[in-house]
Amino acid sequence: MRIVIQRAKGACVTIDGMTKAAFQGLGFVILLGIESSDTLEDVEWLVRKVAGLRVFDDENGIMNRSILDIAGEHEGLDGDIIVVSQFTLYASYKKGNRPSWLRAATHDISVPLYEAFVQQLSEAIGRPVGHGEFGADMKVTLTNDGPVTICMDTKNKE
Repeated sequence: MRIVIQRAKGACVTIDGMTKAAFQGLGFVILLGIESSDTLEDVEWLVRKVAGLRVFDDENGIMNRSILDIAGEHEGLDGDIIVVSQFTLYASYKKGNRPSWLRAATHDISVPLYEAFVQQLSEAIGRPVGHGEFGADMKVTLTNDGPVTICMDTKNKE
Protein backbone atom coordinates (compact mmCIF):
# COMPACT_ATOMS: atom_id res chain seq x y z
CA MET A 1 0.00 0.00 0.00
CA ARG A 2 1.12 3.47 -0.74
CA ILE A 3 -0.25 6.70 0.70
CA VAL A 4 0.31 10.39 0.27
CA ILE A 5 -0.68 12.33 3.39
CA GLN A 6 -1.28 16.04 3.12
CA ARG A 7 -1.68 18.13 6.24
CA ALA A 8 -4.59 20.35 5.36
CA LYS A 9 -6.52 23.27 6.71
CA GLY A 10 -9.87 22.39 5.20
CA ALA A 11 -10.71 19.92 2.44
CA CYS A 12 -13.62 18.72 0.35
CA VAL A 13 -14.37 15.77 -1.95
CA THR A 14 -17.20 16.13 -4.45
CA ILE A 15 -18.71 13.61 -6.86
CA ASP A 16 -20.99 14.87 -9.64
CA GLY A 17 -21.17 18.25 -7.90
CA MET A 18 -22.33 16.76 -4.58
CA THR A 19 -20.18 16.94 -1.44
CA LYS A 20 -19.16 13.45 -0.32
CA ALA A 21 -16.83 14.48 2.53
CA ALA A 22 -15.50 17.76 3.90
CA PHE A 23 -13.82 19.30 6.91
CA GLN A 24 -12.69 22.69 8.17
CA GLY A 25 -9.77 23.18 10.50
CA LEU A 26 -6.59 21.09 10.65
CA GLY A 27 -6.61 17.50 9.43
CA PHE A 28 -5.33 15.08 6.82
CA VAL A 29 -6.20 14.31 3.24
CA ILE A 30 -4.88 10.83 2.45
CA LEU A 31 -4.53 9.46 -1.06
CA LEU A 32 -4.46 5.64 -0.86
CA GLY A 33 -3.09 3.31 -3.53
CA ILE A 34 -3.38 -0.46 -3.29
CA GLU A 35 -1.46 -3.14 -5.19
CA SER A 36 -2.32 -6.83 -5.55
CA SER A 37 0.21 -8.04 -2.94
CA ASP A 38 -1.24 -5.83 -0.17
CA THR A 39 -2.87 -7.41 2.89
CA LEU A 40 -4.68 -6.49 6.11
CA GLU A 41 -1.25 -6.36 7.79
CA ASP A 42 -0.41 -3.44 5.50
CA VAL A 43 -3.66 -1.74 6.52
CA GLU A 44 -2.89 -2.17 10.22
CA TRP A 45 0.67 -0.85 9.85
CA LEU A 46 -0.44 2.24 7.92
CA VAL A 47 -3.25 2.99 10.38
CA ARG A 48 -0.77 2.95 13.28
CA LYS A 49 1.64 5.21 11.38
CA VAL A 50 -1.04 7.71 10.36
CA ALA A 51 -2.63 7.92 13.83
CA GLY A 52 0.75 8.50 15.47
CA LEU A 53 2.31 10.74 12.83
CA ARG A 54 3.51 13.90 14.60
CA VAL A 55 3.26 16.67 12.01
CA PHE A 56 1.12 19.25 13.83
CA ASP A 57 2.74 22.12 15.69
CA ASP A 58 3.00 22.17 19.45
CA GLU A 59 2.98 25.36 21.54
CA ASN A 60 6.58 26.03 20.46
CA GLY A 61 5.86 25.74 16.75
CA ILE A 62 7.57 22.36 16.46
CA MET A 63 5.89 19.49 14.61
CA ASN A 64 5.39 17.32 17.66
CA ARG A 65 1.65 16.54 17.79
CA SER A 66 -0.41 13.82 16.12
CA ILE A 67 -3.94 13.86 14.72
CA LEU A 68 -5.02 12.34 18.04
CA ASP A 69 -3.42 15.23 19.94
CA ILE A 70 -5.21 17.96 17.98
CA ALA A 71 -8.65 16.31 17.71
CA GLY A 72 -11.37 18.48 19.14
CA GLU A 73 -9.30 21.63 19.53
CA HIS A 74 -10.52 25.01 18.27
CA GLU A 75 -14.24 24.46 18.85
CA GLY A 76 -14.14 20.89 17.53
CA LEU A 77 -12.80 21.81 14.09
CA ASP A 78 -9.47 19.97 14.18
CA GLY A 79 -8.50 16.33 13.74
CA ASP A 80 -10.56 15.19 10.75
CA ILE A 81 -9.36 12.93 7.94
CA ILE A 82 -10.54 12.30 4.39
CA VAL A 83 -9.30 9.19 2.54
CA VAL A 84 -9.44 9.07 -1.26
CA SER A 85 -8.69 5.96 -3.33
CA GLN A 86 -5.89 6.69 -5.79
CA PHE A 87 -4.82 3.86 -8.11
CA THR A 88 -2.59 6.32 -10.00
CA LEU A 89 -0.07 6.13 -7.13
CA TYR A 90 1.05 2.90 -8.81
CA ALA A 91 1.68 4.42 -12.23
CA SER A 92 4.54 2.94 -14.19
CA TYR A 93 6.10 5.48 -16.54
CA LYS A 94 9.27 3.70 -17.65
CA LYS A 95 8.14 2.95 -21.21
CA GLY A 96 6.83 5.84 -23.26
CA ASN A 97 4.79 8.73 -21.98
CA ARG A 98 1.49 7.00 -21.22
CA PRO A 99 1.46 5.55 -17.69
CA SER A 100 0.58 1.93 -17.06
CA TRP A 101 -1.53 0.92 -14.07
CA LEU A 102 -0.63 -2.78 -14.01
CA ARG A 103 0.67 -2.64 -10.42
CA ALA A 104 -2.62 -1.27 -9.09
CA ALA A 105 -4.82 -3.98 -7.59
CA THR A 106 -8.13 -4.97 -9.13
CA HIS A 107 -11.43 -4.02 -7.47
CA ASP A 108 -11.85 -7.40 -5.76
CA ILE A 109 -8.63 -6.77 -3.82
CA SER A 110 -8.73 -2.98 -3.54
CA VAL A 111 -12.27 -2.36 -2.32
CA PRO A 112 -12.09 -4.56 0.82
CA LEU A 113 -8.67 -3.16 1.76
CA TYR A 114 -9.78 0.42 1.12
CA GLU A 115 -12.86 -0.10 3.30
CA ALA A 116 -10.77 -1.78 6.01
CA PHE A 117 -8.33 1.14 6.01
CA VAL A 118 -11.13 3.69 6.42
CA GLN A 119 -12.83 1.63 9.16
CA GLN A 120 -9.65 0.90 11.13
CA LEU A 121 -8.46 4.50 10.87
CA SER A 122 -11.83 5.70 12.15
CA GLU A 123 -11.54 3.34 15.11
CA ALA A 124 -7.95 4.45 15.78
CA ILE A 125 -8.79 8.15 15.95
CA GLY A 126 -12.18 7.68 17.61
CA ARG A 127 -14.21 9.60 15.05
CA PRO A 128 -15.63 9.03 11.58
CA VAL A 129 -13.20 9.30 8.68
CA GLY A 130 -14.54 10.96 5.56
CA HIS A 131 -13.90 9.24 2.28
CA GLY A 132 -14.47 9.38 -1.41
CA GLU A 133 -16.18 6.72 -3.47
CA PHE A 134 -14.01 3.94 -4.81
CA GLY A 135 -13.67 4.21 -8.59
CA ALA A 136 -15.64 7.45 -8.90
CA ASP A 137 -14.51 10.59 -10.73
CA MET A 138 -13.85 12.79 -7.70
CA LYS A 139 -12.86 16.42 -7.31
CA VAL A 140 -10.62 16.97 -4.31
CA THR A 141 -9.93 20.44 -3.01
CA LEU A 142 -7.76 21.26 -0.03
CA THR A 143 -5.54 23.87 1.46
CA ASN A 144 -2.23 22.14 2.04
CA ASP A 145 -1.00 23.51 5.36
CA GLY A 146 2.71 24.16 5.55
CA PRO A 147 2.86 22.66 2.98
CA VAL A 148 3.36 19.29 4.63
CA THR A 149 3.13 16.26 2.33
CA ILE A 150 4.45 12.83 3.32
CA CYS A 151 4.60 9.61 1.29
CA MET A 152 4.48 6.18 2.95
CA ASP A 153 4.78 2.74 1.38
CA THR A 154 4.28 -0.50 3.25
CA LYS A 155 7.04 -2.06 1.14
CA ASN A 156 9.47 0.33 2.92
CA LYS A 157 8.59 -0.41 6.54
CA GLU A 158 12.19 -0.67 7.69
